[in-house]
Amino acid sequence: MTTSIDKALTVVVSRRVIKGKEADFEALSAEMTRRASAFPGYLGATLFRPASPDDPEYRIVFKFDNEKSLAAWEESEQRAELLETIEGLLVTPSEREVTDGIVAWFTLPGHNPVKPPPRHKMAMVSWLGLYPAVTLVFLLFGGLLEQVPLLLRTLIVTAVVMFLMSYLIMPHMTRWFSFWLFPGRDRNIR
Repeated sequence: MTTSIDKALTVVVSRRVIKGKEADFEALSAEMTRRASAFPGYLGATLFRPASPDDPEYRIVFKFDNEKSLAAWEESEQRAELLETIEGLLVTPSEREVTDGIVAWFTLPGHNPVKPPPRHKMAMVSWLGLYPAVTLVFLLFGGLLEQVPLLLRTLIVTAVVMFLMSYLIMPHMTRWFSFWLFPGRDRNIR
């Protein structure tokens, strides 16, 4: 039986950097990622730079395999000593949210913390992105994939599709369907 502690967690941190301090911030963020990667349970991190020069918000998305691993990192001295320096480079204190599952796909830039949309809406928009992604993979590589054993073929297809969904498709789908996913919220999406 799986408990919530066994689930991978995604942490989304928003940081608005003081103008002129971007290079220092990015160097410290890279060091923070390097240190986090040495901790058990670390699954990866991505830094999203500001959408425009007028918006100093960086978003850092990182993942750990469970709550215990995440807590060990967040309570570590390695993190604390860098965090103090990073906070000194910010216009306002960091904003942080922890999510699990596909909720991380449904985040609007500049809108943290995020209250996820209803599950049926997330499922529908995910399917609308997933169907063409899978179809495209089979259209482009179907002939090559036929020669690969089933388990390896499934591994390859799901890895490619998850990458496409996480980094290319879902950010656009979330923006395009924001009127339905997040009714009544400010549409000024950065």
